[in-house]
Amino acid sequence: MKKLKKGLGRLFISLGFFILLVVFLFSHSDISVEALKTKYALTSSDFMPLQGMQVHFSDAGDPTDSIPVVLIHGTGSSLHTFNGWSDRLTEEHRIVRMDLPGYGLTGPFPDGDYSMENYVKFLKSFLDEMEINRCALAGNSLGGGIAWRFAEKYPDRVEKLVLIDASGYPYTSQSEPIAFEIAKIPVIKNALKFITPRFVARSSLENVYADNTLVTDDLVDRYFELTLREGNRQAFIDRFAREKDTTAYRSIPSIKTPTLILWGEADKLIPLQSAYRFHDDLPNDTLVILPNLGHVPMEENPAMSLESVLDFLN
Repeated sequence: MKKLKKGLGRLFISLGFFILLVVFLFSHSDISVEALKTKYALTSSDFMPLQGMQVHFSDAGDPTDSIPVVLIHGTGSSLHTFNGWSDRLTEEHRIVRMDLPGYGLTGPFPDGDYSMENYVKFLKSFLDEMEINRCALAGNSLGGGIAWRFAEKYPDRVEKLVLIDASGYPYTSQSEPIAFEIAKIPVIKNALKFITPRFVARSSLENVYADNTLVTDDLVDRYFELTLREGNRQAFIDRFAREKDTTAYRSIPSIKTPTLILWGEADKLIPLQSAYRFHDDLPNDTLVILPNLGHVPMEENPAMSLESVLDFLN
């Protein structure tokens, strides 16, 4: 019995040292918004007071364009994911993009409500404030889910719709980013508020890219450091704590807006089956499958993924 107690004592001591080591190596403090602005605000960046937040957005290109293109990023990302597209699109269009609440420089919803309904409400408020009455709306992943819901609810405000590996239908992932998996584990998920290893950001990016060699140190730094923005880690946990709406997709066939469905063939997060379901259900759509690209094709290969978008918009 004494040997057992002694052994257990050593085990707990070792476990304690291991926990302290993990905390020492991988815990990170929040980074202030002001510090992050100096590195990640664009020349076209601005901040809008809206719903108790300072929403980070970019408004660039032709200011006389009556039908601007509005770009919405996905989970864990920011408006920077469309940098490659924006450079080309601003030659002919007005391009508006924002950091969604909970991500990037915008930070969390004050009320902690990360439902899709609240994101649609936020988008309407944002467009109202920008005095954008009608637009072409493009969204990736979470952003795609917000985009089609907005088009379904406010059809008169969406001229064209671009869904890029969009959420919507129930699906089973072939593989999920490790950050997504951790955020779903009870108790352990709370550690993400303090213990956020940089390698988790890299692993998660490599999961959504088809070509891992394109995941550069600068790209990892951007995702990692914006995750450390005050309040974003708690928002990430709160977002995954929401129950998924498993019935909203039934309204997709009612969307009459001309739609481009753009999908990375090698998407392991939201599989190609969802692209075909959008194609089957939307009455006025074009489906383009992008070979050798993953879940964020506009970031992984801006030139290839933008070709069909330019044709569609013009």
